[in-house]
Amino acid sequence: MKNLSILLLLLIVVSCGKDQGNLTVNAHVKGLKKGTVYLQKIEDSTLIAIDSIKINGNENFELHGQVDSPEIYYLVLNKHDKSYERVPFFAEAGLIDIKTTLKHFIVDAKISGSKNQALLDDYNAFNTKIKNARLDLIKDKFEAAKAKDSVKIDEINKSDASLIKRKYLFTVNYAINHKDSEIAPYLALSEIYDANIKWLDTINVSLTPEVKASKYGKQLETYIESIK
Repeated sequence: MKNLSILLLLLIVVSCGKDQGNLTVNAHVKGLKKGTVYLQKIEDSTLIAIDSIKINGNENFELHGQVDSPEIYYLVLNKHDKSYERVPFFAEAGLIDIKTTLKHFIVDAKISGSKNQALLDDYNAFNTKIKNARLDLIKDKFEAAKAKDSVKIDEINKSDASLIKRKYLFTVNYAINHKDSEIAPYLALSEIYDANIKWLDTINVSLTPEVKASKYGKQLETYIESIK
């Protein structure tokens, strides 16, 4: 009986001292009273759960994981009404803070502690301007189509093509300027995967050896080889 008690104690100590990985997500969701929060990532085209916690009245919580190289993770909220919302963020080893609200879980998300996330935020600020400009063109094109104004439609198509080219050139330059960060191959894969192969090659050859060896660096190399 004494030996059994000692064994159980050892098991508890081992369990409590278990390595939680090199990533800690410190989160605060204002207004969250009940639900389940998950830390997820994509593996083999499938979202898998890395960690989870049930919330019962505490707006502050921690999630943990192991990040071998920086990549996109998701803070996923399964609300009491069973609906899901996901905040994507660039995870990397260390402590990452995520502050948001229950009411606007995705839009209100503020993320700090990740170098790549800061770079992604800067890129997204530009990309949002391009998206909004293209949305305005779509509205203009709809009105021009109703008016059967072919000249206006041609002008809009040229403006849209110019915006697309501007985005692609900006993305290539942004990636090259940050060739020592995993954001570079990530943007190549997620934002301009259908670009001219020369542009993708330009990004790929500019990457530092460390970034080339990262998850997205390897994926970019494989992707380029597959389309050549």
